Amino acid sequence: GGVPVISEIPTKQKIVFLTFDDGAEKDPKFVTMMRELKIPFTMFLTDAAIRADYGYFKPLRQFGDGVQNHTLTHPNLRTLGASAQKQEICGQQTKLKAEYGNTPRLLRPPYGNWNEDTRAAAASCGLEAIVLWRESMQITNMQYQRGDKKLHPGDIILAHFRGPSELKGTTMTEMTANLLRHIQEQGFTVARLEDYL
Repeated sequence: GGVPVISEIPTKQKIVFLTFDDGAEKDPKFVTMMRELKIPFTMFLTDAAIRADYGYFKPLRQFGDGVQNHTLTHPNLRTLGASAQKQEICGQQTKLKAEYGNTPRLLRPPYGNWNEDTRAAAASCGLEAIVLWRESMQITNMQYQRGDKKLHPGDIILAHFRGPSELKGTTMTEMTANLLRHIQEQGFTVARLEDYL
């Protein structure tokens, strides 16, 4: 009775997918860099992190970057009952549709924590999949889930809208540039997640 849970897209193509969570940091240089490089990515936004400036994400949305659901307040969903999970997820569906004009298709549960109630709530709120990840962006490199410490075709990469205070003085733009270098060095291209789901 719930939606599928994915952390990679089955493909033989040397592509990976960039996803950015939360929305706390709003660096205009990040918007400029991603537009100039034409890098597609998906945003999983939390209302508590973006409500002070919904407008920051509108230019990104206009360029085709997906706005998806990361709940209203970023709770650990596994600690909530079914109705509270539904309120967090459906409430964010309503907010994102009102602000950006499209109803999200994808949910990323905060901290990657979910249970069967999450799958059921996501389905009842009109979502099509729960999206997890295989790698996560760190300040200078990536954290890999697999022991071989390298990218694989179809991997989903987790990143965050975070600023210098959380990144030991590094900007989100600098961190993303490092990540893009690592992706390129391994011979991969970034593709748009929504095109494959």
